[in-house]
Amino acid sequence: MIIQPVILCGGSGTRLWPLSREQYPKQLLCLNGERTMLQATALRLGGFPLAAGDVLATPILVGNEEYRFLIAEQLRQVGIDHPTLLLEPCGRNTAPALTLAALAALEDGLDPVLVIMPADHVIQDEDAFRLAVGQGATLAEQGKLVTFGIQPTAAETGYGYIKQGEALADGACVVEQFVEKPDAETAEAYLASGGYLWNGGIFVIKASLWLTKMEACRPDIASACRLAYQGRQQDHDFLRPEKTAFANCPADSIDYAVMERLARLDANTGEVVVVPLAARWSDVGAWSALWEIGDKDAGGNVLTGDVLTVDTHNTLVIAEDRLVACVGLRDVVIVETPDAILVANRGEIQKVKEVVGQLKTLKRTESSSHRKVFRPWGWYDSIDFGKRFQVKHIVVNPGASLSLQMHHHRAEHWVVVSGTAKVTRGEETLLVSENQSTYIPLGTLHRLENPGKLPLEMIEVQSGSYLGEDDIVRFEDVYGR
Repeated sequence: MIIQPVILCGGSGTRLWPLSREQYPKQLLCLNGERTMLQATALRLGGFPLAAGDVLATPILVGNEEYRFLIAEQLRQVGIDHPTLLLEPCGRNTAPALTLAALAALEDGLDPVLVIMPADHVIQDEDAFRLAVGQGATLAEQGKLVTFGIQPTAAETGYGYIKQGEALADGACVVEQFVEKPDAETAEAYLASGGYLWNGGIFVIKASLWLTKMEACRPDIASACRLAYQGRQQDHDFLRPEKTAFANCPADSIDYAVMERLARLDANTGEVVVVPLAARWSDVGAWSALWEIGDKDAGGNVLTGDVLTVDTHNTLVIAEDRLVACVGLRDVVIVETPDAILVANRGEIQKVKEVVGQLKTLKRTESSSHRKVFRPWGWYDSIDFGKRFQVKHIVVNPGASLSLQMHHHRAEHWVVVSGTAKVTRGEETLLVSENQSTYIPLGTLHRLENPGKLPLEMIEVQSGSYLGEDDIVRFEDVYGR
């Protein structure tokens, strides 16, 4: 049996604003430990108990092309070599994403068991998770479509539910019904009955079976994905499905497209099965969830960063950039970043999405991007700005280079703090070392490179009538932008 991890990492996670934003979503953040949620997901099956002859394959990831370099770099940092990185030209929900992954998994003529995991879940008991995956893989080999159900601990209205039907071996059950997110009264009834599980959004299915069921349930999605995959192009480490065909694909979720239809129409066949998962799971759908799973101090507080508390209880505080002092607080969420601070009642935290909506209406950049912006060559942090100037702290990775470019509206002064910069300025090329500087006049063709083995750190001072990031005209770019 071949176990093929499939990681779906296309979400935006705006309910965790201001840490999670459109250009840097929650799966790329360290929210529960030293690794990002994506890294933790990619390593989650690392200790999987393989039987003789079984194989654990390198992950297939399906994600937004906007995050492609961040995804690749985060995987490299934890030793995931040569993953298949499928780039969605646009978001079409999880059913098309999984269909692309299944097509890629079948590419070499084998038919692996796909373990489909969202990149933005927290699972604290990974041994229990791997045992459940083993049970699910055995059922999948027998032709079942397996989903995982989480034992409810509260009458949660934010999750869909799975109604358990006929009992199978080792606690697994036939899925009698998938149920939409209930109101509070219905959720209480589900909890009291003991016959319902939360829908965890994790699946185990053979690749060929998924494609067969897609053809039967949603032939329009299956056809569009096949066309997109047939027209794919390799772009360095990335696999790009054909853009137009994928854009024409209808959007739908794994549950709606296939699982719910089969459970509703073919319940007597026992084809759709749920495996109970008791692995301290959370989808970290809101800041309150992070407080629930976090390590608490004597006052019930979950604290990260430079935080002081006085008479404060049951509060989540994340401080990224500054000291945060809390006095006399109860049931509060405080998230401090360099450019935005969230203060909210923990019981009202779902309304954060309304803040993001207001920011978008006002066309404020805080809705989509952080002050610190990651690029394939490194990152920059806009540390100060005024009417006709902007100051950036820039770090360029070893061996990396920015595009050959020019600006119509700004000039730039560069001061090297550490490392060595190779600078192309018009027709000349020069090396700029620590404590040295150079000047790029408005309209001059230029490029910045790091030829060394250590990060290049520098300060850039921009001046001019317009300082937006769209005032970049690229002539050459190794990253294909």
